[in-house]
Amino acid sequence: MSHVLDVVIIGAGPIGLACGIEAKKNNLDYQILEKGCLVNSLYNYPMNMTFFSTSDKLEIGGVPFISHNNKPTRAEALEYYRRVTTSWDLKVNLYEGVKEVKRSQFFEIISDKATYVTKNLIIATGFYDLPFLLNVPGESLPKVKHYYDEPHPYFGQKVIVVGAANSAVDVALETYRKGAEVTMVVRETEINPRVKYWVRPDIENRIKESSIIAYFDSSITEIRETEVDINTPNGSETLTNDFVLAMTGYQPNFTFLKSLGIKIGEDEMQTPEHNPETMETNIEGIYLAGVICGGLQTNKWFIENSRVHAEVILNRISKKGNG
Repeated sequence: MSHVLDVVIIGAGPIGLACGIEAKKNNLDYQILEKGCLVNSLYNYPMNMTFFSTSDKLEIGGVPFISHNNKPTRAEALEYYRRVTTSWDLKVNLYEGVKEVKRSQFFEIISDKATYVTKNLIIATGFYDLPFLLNVPGESLPKVKHYYDEPHPYFGQKVIVVGAANSAVDVALETYRKGAEVTMVVRETEINPRVKYWVRPDIENRIKESSIIAYFDSSITEIRETEVDINTPNGSETLTNDFVLAMTGYQPNFTFLKSLGIKIGEDEMQTPEHNPETMETNIEGIYLAGVICGGLQTNKWFIENSRVHAEVILNRISKKGNG
């Protein structure tokens, strides 16, 4: 039989790294697999993003996170988690995606580079890999972006921002201030009430003064190279357009969870079945950690309140192994 690991952790985000740290603390034989770069989701955040949380609430493994600002930036977070990984000498394989998981006596993890056999499996994949699609003709055009990095490419361009939550509002304001002609297309009747309280007046005032045009209770129906059709309460309109920034949110990879045999709840948020006291799913030996535990309720779990998942899970695995 191949060498049997105590645990394989899928995902090298902050919570996946925290699980690796707890595995080391418990002297468990582990491996972290990540299909992208280290903390891939954070890397894909906008370049100028600032966290809601203070730096101390993002700390893992007892490594201090010192920020030069009241709230840490994306760049500071990337530097911090690189330092955590090096400090703990974590076993992380980057750019190695998991293709299949087979179950027999143990779990056989087949990646695009190797095969691993493990007694336990932790899923810490977050939700940032699969955007909610508009599902309209033309969405596959290069001008349509579901991820936003920086405003410079949109200078002097006619930009449609889809959505009205924090990400959409931040993108609309930043591209507007860097010289884009910004129009927002919003399904709801107003800016999302959960938008950051210090930002909401800014976007509402820009809309009120028509610096940013907003179509509420509206949706895109078709995207073309130089135009976009939208459906509004006043009927259909065609807008001249260069780029569509679809800030429509993201979702967990439910297909992968289902392939493992994990049951997905029938509730509105499609919460994956797991025991909140142990984080173990309906499949013995498979655990969920981090934001993925909330299903579509992606605002339930954050780094600061799900760091504890790592300790809970690895303590349980350690006790099972010694029991």
